[in-house]
Amino acid sequence: MSLIHATAVVDPAAELDSTVSIGAFTVVGAHVKVGAGTTIGPHCVIEGHTTIGRDNRIFQFNSIGAISQDKKYAGEPCGLEIGDRNTIREFCTFNIGTAQDAGVTRVGNDNWIMAYVHIAHDCQLGNQITMANNATLGGHVKVGDWVTIGGLTGILQRMNIGAHSMIGFASHVGQDVPPYMVVDGHPLSVRGVNLVGLRRRDFSSVRIAAIREMHKLLYRQGKTLADARVDIVRLAETTPEAAADVALMDGFLSQASNGIAR
Repeated sequence: MSLIHATAVVDPAAELDSTVSIGAFTVVGAHVKVGAGTTIGPHCVIEGHTTIGRDNRIFQFNSIGAISQDKKYAGEPCGLEIGDRNTIREFCTFNIGTAQDAGVTRVGNDNWIMAYVHIAHDCQLGNQITMANNATLGGHVKVGDWVTIGGLTGILQRMNIGAHSMIGFASHVGQDVPPYMVVDGHPLSVRGVNLVGLRRRDFSSVRIAAIREMHKLLYRQGKTLADARVDIVRLAETTPEAAADVALMDGFLSQASNGIAR
């Protein structure tokens, strides 16, 4: 039995694993590649130079791989790459990249993407990310692993969202969000450390204590960012178990180009 509905329109040049399922009235373009076990619901459009990995669940009414909403886009052969085991709910829009950046929009593995999410051109998403309904990423946004983005949140172009952070409902993100922090509001404000998320991921009490100390150094002691970074780096010497967490934070701060959320 064919797994492609009789009303689906699939270009003969598309590369689909034999186990891919495609629903009614879905359109799949010539440059699309889809891996084993992926299901694509009805009334979707999958187009452009789009590669989709294994075991993804793409629900109905999605637009995946359309050209960027960027007036500078001039038809360059840019692409979209989606990894494995992602869930993409209804009415999402994922755009391809542009020649002004890497040329590829990337979505990693095991992400939970809810309805009406927009991922604009050249965004780079990691793994295990949750994006609630109507969350919107402007172009060139980078999102680290295990980030949670609340519904109705807008993230401006070129923002960097650090791993294990959480952005609350209906927030306006116009600065970089450091790893491990909880932020929300308009204007955006840091509320504390993402303790619930860290405990769910089995962070030890020692690591969590070091992360809380990094929060204090950044936000509670009146230090400049440069001075706070010096003290944060020293935590790796006094708390070796948290060395990787310290390195993640310092690496993020060293590349923060939009100012950090305060």
